[in-house]
Amino acid sequence: MPEHRARKHHQDRVAETLRLEIGAMIEGELSDPRIDFCYVTEVALNPGAKSARVYVAIDSSVKDVVKAEQNTIAGLEAAKGYIRFELKERMGVRHVPELTFLADRSGRFQARIDELMDRSRKRKKAQADSAAPVEPKPAAELEAPPK
Repeated sequence: MPEHRARKHHQDRVAETLRLEIGAMIEGELSDPRIDFCYVTEVALNPGAKSARVYVAIDSSVKDVVKAEQNTIAGLEAAKGYIRFELKERMGVRHVPELTFLADRSGRFQARIDELMDRSRKRKKAQADSAAPVEPKPAAELEAPPK
């Protein structure tokens, strides 16, 4: 079945608007103490636009990131009704999709992969340096007394 470009374009625009509006609400309007400093990375709208997955990334400078993610997601889930009401008012639409908040861990996974790749490169370089033949010093350098 051919893809409907207009429908896909509309869904992309709605998802981007949702991302921006929810991000603005998280930054300034939600006062739940469970919600740490976070930002919306992506909104994935289902094909019928009845539901959306909102991916939220937590600032990595927090001591216990896993606990902060759990608390933030719980706070956002508690504020879901308010967020949907505000989205309806701001966007001027008849229906707002059902929201599901999920923690976005892709940044942490990417950082861990980069760390492992750097470690592997250093290990390979160290092995290559140790396997390289040592060039003998000229005899004049070995016999010369230090000054």
